[in-house]
Amino acid sequence: MNSNKKPQNNRPGIGGRGPRMMLVEKPRNMKGTVKRLSKYIGANKKIFFVLIISVIVVTILNLIGPYLQGEAIDAITVGEGKLQIDYQKMVLMLVWILIVYVLSSIFTYFQGVMSAYLSQNTVRIMRKDLFNHIVDLPIKYTDTHAHGDIMSRMTNDVDNISNTISQSIGSLFSGVLTIVGSLAIMLYYNWFLTLVSLSSVFFTIFATKFLSKFMRKYFKRQQELLGNLNGHVEEMVTGYKTVTAYSKESKVEEEFNVISSDLRRVGIKASIFGGVMGPVMNIISNIGFLLICGFGGWLAATKSGLGSWGVAATIVTVGTIQKFIQYSKKFSRPINEIANLWAQLQTSMAAAERVFEILDEEVEIDEGTNEIDEKNFVGELSFKNVDFSYVPGEQVIYDFNLDVKPGQKIALVGATGSGKTTIVNLLMRFYDIDSGSITIDGVDIRDIKKKDLRETIAIVLQDTVLFSNTIKENIRYGELDAPLEDIKKASEMANANWFIDRLPDKYDTVLTESGNNLSQGQRQLLSIARAILANPKILILDEATSSVDTRTEKNIQDAMIALMKNRTSLIIAHRLSTIQDADVIIVMDHGRVVEKGNHKELLKQKGRYYTLYQTQFAGNEI
Repeated sequence: MNSNKKPQNNRPGIGGRGPRMMLVEKPRNMKGTVKRLSKYIGANKKIFFVLIISVIVVTILNLIGPYLQGEAIDAITVGEGKLQIDYQKMVLMLVWILIVYVLSSIFTYFQGVMSAYLSQNTVRIMRKDLFNHIVDLPIKYTDTHAHGDIMSRMTNDVDNISNTISQSIGSLFSGVLTIVGSLAIMLYYNWFLTLVSLSSVFFTIFATKFLSKFMRKYFKRQQELLGNLNGHVEEMVTGYKTVTAYSKESKVEEEFNVISSDLRRVGIKASIFGGVMGPVMNIISNIGFLLICGFGGWLAATKSGLGSWGVAATIVTVGTIQKFIQYSKKFSRPINEIANLWAQLQTSMAAAERVFEILDEEVEIDEGTNEIDEKNFVGELSFKNVDFSYVPGEQVIYDFNLDVKPGQKIALVGATGSGKTTIVNLLMRFYDIDSGSITIDGVDIRDIKKKDLRETIAIVLQDTVLFSNTIKENIRYGELDAPLEDIKKASEMANANWFIDRLPDKYDTVLTESGNNLSQGQRQLLSIARAILANPKILILDEATSSVDTRTEKNIQDAMIALMKNRTSLIIAHRLSTIQDADVIIVMDHGRVVEKGNHKELLKQKGRYYTLYQTQFAGNEI
């Protein structure tokens, strides 16, 4: 089937392509989303378990480091007024420190590699499932949902999930293990210094919560303005010709400057509050270290009996103080990281929900079981008492009846919105009728497999869809196995060969996005060549010659006469000059058939068709 579907507005929503700030978008069903996402992660069990083992090893090595540093410091003592150094112990500790940090670096690198594999393998499966599901969705879904939003879920939301998996899983496990391990070790050495260390943690949590209120407000506003700026720039780029044609350059510049100035003002405030967080945390951290050093020094100097777990014999040394400083860092840092990761996790889960929303959409159902018998295919169409509504309660087709004999050329005309294209959508089963029936050769199309039905019909729409591929492959889309000779014949029939042969690479010329390196008329000629190559049993033309000049239109019309010979053809037309030779012309108005007949018969009736004709050919003889 050759289907050039009329494209919808696919401009991303606000902020669709702008840089993303750390805004927390909360998921509606965190538990259910985590469970579903875990299944995708679980598809890479080996990588996941290797990653966790790497995290455990790195965490243990990092916890051993401060202990070895403290022991190395305690190898230096002052006795009887002299400096005493246990060189054997110090050298041994330094060697172990070197071994631990080298191993930690190696396993940290390995952890990063495993995180990358896990995240990319997970999102590859997710993207595959999402894309395959989108392909199977009914046309109604893509017609009623912004294309930019669908694309954003495939790209931005999945990337968000990928980043979270690569950054968060290892950090979460490592953070929890580090907190538990650091706390246990500090308690083992001295409960009093542990309480002193924890005091800075409470201050950190309070400061983070307080500052986050202001940060969130300004970052949110900054994100909104970034989206507005992004949308404004995109509109100006895509509509540049219109802006220039109406000499509105100064107006769009003024609008841009207003948004940009607002963004600058809000961005400064967001940066100030964002920048304050680091220094405040450093101050609190340094105060914590000062408290540890102060109380630790007092315990070491007085040899106080404030031992661990009530054991008075425990003595605090300089090495012990060093250990507490290091373990305090290791204890407080993961808390801040987990707080930030929690916000990222919530945003990621919200993104995952958006992906799962599409995956939960029902795919197009094909209840048809009959296959079309190509040998005995005739091409007789019949619409009986067809009613249809895109939205329940808002009917657009009323009691539509039409019988099309094999090989007939039927034209549908009428004002915009009269329902002409809807009839084509119903015949293709892009939408299903509310009541009545549509049959091909006496068989209800709902009983025919959709694949067979659509392969029987070739459709050329007014707005051409071409792909970023060669001209040859774009024409071949109508018949994937067609040899080059057939492609050239099809292009000759469509009168497209004249401009293709002038191109440097001829049929191997690569088209840019949507074929924008060709004119609209040339793109339309290629779509017609594609339909000719498909060799359809039923042909649908929706203003197929609207974007070509009069001379080219005449050549295409001649080709179409040959193409439509012995084929049932439906033509949607606004230019009545293109359908005067149609066997039957159906005049539609607000979803109803108001007139039916050939060109001459309808002119004699002096009804709706006569009025349309007079409007287009005023002053010409009828």
